[in-house]
Amino acid sequence: MTAVETIMAHRSIRKYKSDPVSDNILDEILTAASRAGTTGNMQVYSIVVTRDQEIKNQLLPLHFGQKMIAEAPVVLTFCADFNRFNKWCNQRNADPGYDNFLSFVTASIDALLAAQNAVIAAEANGLGTCYLGTTTYMAGKIIEVLNLPKGVVPITTVVLGYADENPGLTDRLPMRAIVHHEKYQDYSEDEINRLYAEKENMNEYKQFVVENEVENLAQVFTQKRYKKVDNLAFSKTLLDVLKQQGFMNNE
Repeated sequence: MTAVETIMAHRSIRKYKSDPVSDNILDEILTAASRAGTTGNMQVYSIVVTRDQEIKNQLLPLHFGQKMIAEAPVVLTFCADFNRFNKWCNQRNADPGYDNFLSFVTASIDALLAAQNAVIAAEANGLGTCYLGTTTYMAGKIIEVLNLPKGVVPITTVVLGYADENPGLTDRLPMRAIVHHEKYQDYSEDEINRLYAEKENMNEYKQFVVENEVENLAQVFTQKRYKKVDNLAFSKTLLDVLKQQGFMNNE
């Protein structure tokens, strides 16, 4: 497939065969990740490759028990990393000024761009992938398991391997919901209704509403899946991690 065809065929795979991923394929995936765009060509990110079953088992509860962490042959943890760059600067008599929130954001963007390149390369090689959004929730514990030094914070995790399922494509909002030409065009109430109508009328999401005993799909998100109380708690935890790892010294 072409690159665009690979991207258009993306789906999240949560069940994996035990077949190993060859070193050659994994090297190609990691090399593709390294070719992602990066701020100032600093490459302020790192990728921790985990194939050891014992370490994957340690990561499992930190990703809320999602079995694919233990079952997928490869787990990639993408990290914002100013540790390496800071050390290089210090060894060259160049005083680094990257102990701040902006630098964390910069490194996080680098890490996410590399992650997406890795996912595309993996899927182009016939592998399945899945992002795990639990990484920043449990960043402090993941830091301990992966022995991440000061200046390094895990941002996202990707599992990859040969798929043991074939799910359909996940729905997406209409293009007019996310694309704005020339300037941002805010949404009227009627436009919001139109943009979310198809999603709200899908049987899968109607079932979510019933199972969660709420009035509508939006309430599934706000009252069940991504509650404000949880968002606030995890925000505080992540801010504490950033301070611990040296990214908020001047804040």
